[in-house]
Amino acid sequence: MATINTGSQKGVLVDLTRCIGCRGCQVACKSWNERSTSPTKNTGTFTNPPQLNAETFTHIRYLEGDKEGQPVWSFVKDQCMHCKQPACASVCPVGALHKNPEGPVTYSFERCIGCRYCMLACPFYIPKYEWNKAVPWVRKCTFCMDRIADGMVPACIKVCPTGTMFYGTIDEVNAEAEKRMKDKPGKYVPQIYGKEEAGGTSWIYLSAIPFENLGFNTKILKTPYPDMTWKYISKIPSVIGLVLVTGAVTWAITRRMNAEKGDKS
Repeated sequence: MATINTGSQKGVLVDLTRCIGCRGCQVACKSWNERSTSPTKNTGTFTNPPQLNAETFTHIRYLEGDKEGQPVWSFVKDQCMHCKQPACASVCPVGALHKNPEGPVTYSFERCIGCRYCMLACPFYIPKYEWNKAVPWVRKCTFCMDRIADGMVPACIKVCPTGTMFYGTIDEVNAEAEKRMKDKPGKYVPQIYGKEEAGGTSWIYLSAIPFENLGFNTKILKTPYPDMTWKYISKIPSVIGLVLVTGAVTWAITRRMNAEKGDKS
């Protein structure tokens, strides 16, 4: 896969030390993308819904921890990471997912055949499926591609009251993350999540708390995933074919045996 020029590709730095859990980004995302809502359910946590789904492209996770014997809250914004070399796009057999030069990984409904390879390939478990619809599609954050095309910032960033998200080119975003860590070395853990994971993502994170303690997948390889994921997922059709052939042969043998038994009786 060709490397996209990071000089024009957009990215976002999410500084979790600035997030206050207001969920303004979650509401703005729902509004701009015209996603439906459902009644709130008490699941024992303030996080609602419990995770990303086909109707929720971004959401805030509420995590309660302990610091020096006192309870402390951490808030984590989840959304598609928009990988520089997205595994979801590489495994799609019909090109329904596409990495745009501007940065967003977008989805074309008219091309999708519902194979859901993208859901298997994504190391961040982002794409979701409309399981409850008669004509289902894959859904995920679009990085507000339509807004970016018109020179606007994504809706979630526009409404954030604390400047949790820094928006710019990939180069500007990485430089800002490095600057903040250098200026305040004791404030952040020494890691920029997303800078190297899966070959690098358009959304990166800074945190004062180790990322593994915040539910981030810290076992993701630094190597871009497209080649690795296709190596395994490309075998799925052959496996399915083998199962079908085996089933057909078994059915034929069973039918013949039953027929022979009938002739002897």
